Amino acid sequence: MTTTGIPPGHYGTRDAARALGITPSAIRKIVQRGQLTRAGGTERHPWYTAADIAALLAARRIHRRALDRRSDTVSRSR
Repeated sequence: MTTTGIPPGHYGTRDAARALGITPSAIRKIVQRGQLTRAGGTERHPWYTAADIAALLAARRIHRRALDRRSDTVSRSR
Protein backbone atom coordinates (compact mmCIF):
# COMPACT_ATOMS: atom_id res chain seq x y z
CA MET A 1 0.00 0.00 0.00
CA THR A 2 1.45 3.30 -1.05
CA THR A 3 -0.40 5.78 1.16
CA THR A 4 0.65 6.14 4.78
CA GLY A 5 -1.95 6.15 7.53
CA ILE A 6 -3.95 3.29 6.04
CA PRO A 7 -4.22 0.43 8.53
CA PRO A 8 -2.98 -3.06 7.64
CA GLY A 9 -5.53 -5.08 5.71
CA HIS A 10 -6.95 -2.02 3.98
CA TYR A 11 -6.49 -0.28 0.63
CA GLY A 12 -6.74 3.34 -0.37
CA THR A 13 -8.63 4.25 -3.55
CA ARG A 14 -5.54 4.24 -5.77
CA ASP A 15 -4.32 0.86 -4.50
CA ALA A 16 -7.80 -0.67 -4.72
CA ALA A 17 -8.09 0.54 -8.31
CA ARG A 18 -4.68 -0.95 -9.13
CA ALA A 19 -5.64 -4.29 -7.57
CA LEU A 20 -8.85 -4.42 -9.64
CA GLY A 21 -7.28 -3.13 -12.85
CA ILE A 22 -9.56 -0.11 -13.04
CA THR A 23 -9.27 3.64 -12.45
CA PRO A 24 -9.81 5.47 -9.15
CA SER A 25 -12.84 7.08 -10.79
CA ALA A 26 -14.31 3.63 -11.40
CA ILE A 27 -13.78 2.78 -7.71
CA ARG A 28 -15.81 5.86 -6.77
CA LYS A 29 -18.60 4.77 -9.15
CA ILE A 30 -18.60 1.26 -7.67
CA VAL A 31 -18.95 2.83 -4.21
CA GLN A 32 -21.82 5.04 -5.42
CA ARG A 33 -23.60 1.94 -6.78
CA GLY A 34 -23.23 0.22 -3.41
CA GLN A 35 -21.00 -2.59 -4.68
CA LEU A 36 -18.15 -1.55 -2.37
CA THR A 37 -18.33 0.16 1.01
CA ARG A 38 -15.84 2.39 2.72
CA ALA A 39 -14.27 0.90 5.83
CA GLY A 40 -12.85 4.14 7.20
CA GLY A 41 -10.69 7.08 6.31
CA THR A 42 -12.10 10.40 5.28
CA GLU A 43 -14.49 11.50 2.56
CA ARG A 44 -11.53 12.45 0.36
CA HIS A 45 -9.28 9.55 1.38
CA PRO A 46 -11.39 6.48 2.12
CA TRP A 47 -10.14 2.99 2.93
CA TYR A 48 -11.54 -0.30 1.76
CA THR A 49 -10.94 -3.68 3.40
CA ALA A 50 -8.71 -6.16 1.60
CA ALA A 51 -11.50 -8.75 2.01
CA ASP A 52 -13.99 -6.48 0.18
CA ILE A 53 -11.50 -5.87 -2.63
CA ALA A 54 -10.81 -9.60 -2.92
CA ALA A 55 -14.55 -10.37 -3.04
CA LEU A 56 -15.11 -7.73 -5.70
CA LEU A 57 -12.19 -9.08 -7.72
CA ALA A 58 -13.61 -12.63 -7.51
CA ALA A 59 -17.06 -11.41 -8.57
CA ARG A 60 -15.58 -9.54 -11.52
CA ARG A 61 -13.68 -12.67 -12.60
CA ILE A 62 -16.84 -14.79 -12.42
CA HIS A 63 -18.76 -12.20 -14.43
CA ARG A 64 -15.97 -11.96 -17.00
CA ARG A 65 -15.90 -15.77 -17.42
CA ALA A 66 -19.66 -15.83 -17.93
CA LEU A 67 -19.39 -13.15 -20.60
CA ASP A 68 -16.55 -15.04 -22.29
CA ARG A 69 -18.62 -18.24 -22.36
CA ARG A 70 -21.60 -16.37 -23.78
CA SER A 71 -19.51 -14.79 -26.53
CA ASP A 72 -18.01 -18.21 -27.38
CA THR A 73 -21.53 -19.63 -27.73
CA VAL A 74 -22.61 -16.76 -29.98
CA SER A 75 -19.56 -17.06 -32.22
CA ARG A 76 -20.04 -20.85 -32.55
CA SER A 77 -23.66 -20.44 -33.63
CA ARG A 78 -22.73 -18.13 -36.49
